[in-house]
Amino acid sequence: MSAAPTGRPVAVVSFAQSPQVRREDHRNEVEMLMPVVEEVFSRIGVTKADMGFVCSGSSDYLVGAPFSFVSALDAVGVWPPMRESHVEMDGAWALYEAWTMLRAGDVDTALVYSFGRSSPGQLAKILALQLDPYYLAPLWPPPTALAALQARAVIDAGRATEEDFAEVAARSRRQALANPHAQLSGDRAPGELMKDDYVVSPLRRHALPPITDGAAAVVLAAGERATELCDRPAWITGIDHRIETHALGARDLTSSPSTTLAARGAGLGERAAVDVAELHAPYAHQELILRDALGLGAEVSVNPSGGALAANALMVAGLIRIGEAAQRIMDGSAARALAHATSGPCLQQNLVCALAAETPSGGR
Repeated sequence: MSAAPTGRPVAVVSFAQSPQVRREDHRNEVEMLMPVVEEVFSRIGVTKADMGFVCSGSSDYLVGAPFSFVSALDAVGVWPPMRESHVEMDGAWALYEAWTMLRAGDVDTALVYSFGRSSPGQLAKILALQLDPYYLAPLWPPPTALAALQARAVIDAGRATEEDFAEVAARSRRQALANPHAQLSGDRAPGELMKDDYVVSPLRRHALPPITDGAAAVVLAAGERATELCDRPAWITGIDHRIETHALGARDLTSSPSTTLAARGAGLGERAAVDVAELHAPYAHQELILRDALGLGAEVSVNPSGGALAANALMVAGLIRIGEAAQRIMDGSAARALAHATSGPCLQQNLVCALAAETPSGGR
């Protein structure tokens, strides 16, 4: 679905996230969410009563229980009753649903949150369940093996080298040093990273995402309500998401046409003219694919937060990309930003969100 330039302008006015950690042993999903929801509200002086809509993103497969999002509502408060929805996906897609509600004029404000605990389960088996049920899922391929096939295709096509992957990882971990919520950070040189062992060739340890537990929340507001709540709202100038075929063998794994189409649907040109780009690239080589798909030049600051190589809470990392990009507009360090979220193996489904400090045409 595309983002037609009609309806009221909508902006991100507040963003909060939990510390992204390897294992959240002492808190359940509700206990993880409660301080995040409290922080996202306190930043702009609102409460749940001020929200016209609530939408969440998560996965029952990760929690290991059906309708886990129902119990998570305790973190928001279930009384008095509220308009609520849920997507069994990354919170970035929950934000898309809330955005459509706000554009239509049904509500003026919305809370979007997501949570994911990857540590308790067996991720390799859980993620294999999303694959084609006839040819791929019966083989139980782990996500790292599929990503390695993609990385090998990129190398064989002459698009990048293992050294390029190491440079992406080194920069991401170095930038994560300034992110207090990051799980992994460091200042190792690419040459030093190349000494890491292979996990699945051609991917070494540094080119893989960490297993992460975490949560995040965003408040959206429409029209004049956005400027009432935030001095410098991050206006969503366009948002779109596209999906590619389920059959990995029918795709060119070295490119991401769905990302390019989503960027066009979000109103971005052949070369995205932005200051900052937060890309949901769980594997180092995927950042290179996404850069090409979005036409990002060397002048664009990519993943100043460290990205998914620094923390990759499933069902959360995409929403965090939107929040991190929006935060840089709200704090004045960027005027235009791009956020990207992905779902499925080898960048199968992709969402692109364009943000700007300037109110979109059409006024409030």
